[in-house]
Amino acid sequence: MKALMSYRFNAIIFIFLSIALFSSNANAQTVEPADPSLLELLGVPVEEDEDEYYYEDEGEGYDDFGPFFDLVADTVPDSVPEYIPLKLLPPTTLPVTAFMPVVFDYVEYTDTVAPLNPERYIETDNPAMNRMMQEGNRIRRYRQLKQRYMIDYAPQVRYNINTLPEPPKQYVATVDPSKSTITISEVLVNKDNLEAAAASLDVKPKNWLHTFNGLLQFSQAYVSPNWYQGGNNNVNMIANFYWNVKLNQKFHPNLMAEATTQYKLAMSSAPQDSMRSYMISQDLFQFNGTFGVRAFKHWFYSMNTSFKTQLFKNYAPNTDKLRAAFMSPGELNFGVGMTYNFTNPKKTFKIDASISPLSYNMKICTHPGMKETSFGIREGRHTVSEIGSNAEVKMTWNILWNITYNSRFFLFTDYDYVQSDWENTVNFSINRYLSTQIYVHMRYDSSTPRVDGSSWHKWQLKEILSFGFQYQFKTI
Repeated sequence: MKALMSYRFNAIIFIFLSIALFSSNANAQTVEPADPSLLELLGVPVEEDEDEYYYEDEGEGYDDFGPFFDLVADTVPDSVPEYIPLKLLPPTTLPVTAFMPVVFDYVEYTDTVAPLNPERYIETDNPAMNRMMQEGNRIRRYRQLKQRYMIDYAPQVRYNINTLPEPPKQYVATVDPSKSTITISEVLVNKDNLEAAAASLDVKPKNWLHTFNGLLQFSQAYVSPNWYQGGNNNVNMIANFYWNVKLNQKFHPNLMAEATTQYKLAMSSAPQDSMRSYMISQDLFQFNGTFGVRAFKHWFYSMNTSFKTQLFKNYAPNTDKLRAAFMSPGELNFGVGMTYNFTNPKKTFKIDASISPLSYNMKICTHPGMKETSFGIREGRHTVSEIGSNAEVKMTWNILWNITYNSRFFLFTDYDYVQSDWENTVNFSINRYLSTQIYVHMRYDSSTPRVDGSSWHKWQLKEILSFGFQYQFKTI
């Protein structure tokens, strides 16, 4: 029994020794191919007979062999005919979106640049491949920058993709008369068309904002000769043109510039006037301008100017007495001071208040048929200059989506007399082309003579209620 076990043990040992000897002979005859080196990939010829390797240079030393010498030293073969510097890809700028508000979407493990794999930064002979490698490096740096920012500055990441509102959807209703059904379906937007349309847009900043409002209104009345209460036929026409230009403070936050040109004309038939068939109840051309530099918060150092006159002649009924004409009277005012400018966040209320401690006012009367003394001008002269102070307050209030209230108050004094104007306009827009307007103009002039047979003296009042056509245009 022992002899049998000894025989089996010796046989097993013999088999293991035979297998080991056969494997060693096979390995001795088989040579595995070496991995291609970095220089072979770059096309550098390699000589395998030399036992040493070196770089031929101008004697600058080991440090001048390039930024990746330590990385490629282990792969350099025995001998290289000459040193060929590695051409590195130029760096590319990050996309603009890298500097926009960061939106947290998800956490990912971004890939890093392996220190022993410099191929991402080495230029190749194929320009298209270089472009792809540059773009890949830029995307990788952007992802790393975004990921690192979200981790290190988590409180600064205000937006989360999970809490952002969904984009609005558009639906269309389709009527099928044969089945008496109405089908409501969502309109799917083709993203390719949106991208093509967005690429063709040429967006430019608007430094000047324009607002135009044109209004033309009529009223007419016909009374038959046998009407039991009597009366006269009449036709009334009111025209109002308003043009405002102001500097966009979104692009120029420290400057304020605004100019407004306005013309109002109201005419009506005059059956009671035997000399004329019409009369003018309102004729006013007015220009207002303001320029300022921000002082602090809502206050600006400012200069303001205003000019107003009428364009047509106006006579008293049944006489040749001239009441007004072009530049008769005319007023020019110029002031230096400060302006307060405020607009609420909803942009439904705006106020501009100017205070000018130093102001110059000039009254003009050039028509020979008018008495210049009625405007405070010395006889024989056409102008009078006054130095004093003025104040102006302009307000715009959008009460409702179709109701707007505009007000302007102006005051000038030379510390001897006082002159003020308070204009109020309430506009009811029925739609873009129809509106109803109430205009109230109150004026105070301490130098106005008393009117015989009337209680009106220094206070003056004009009120107009009209309905008709309008057209509005705004830059934004």
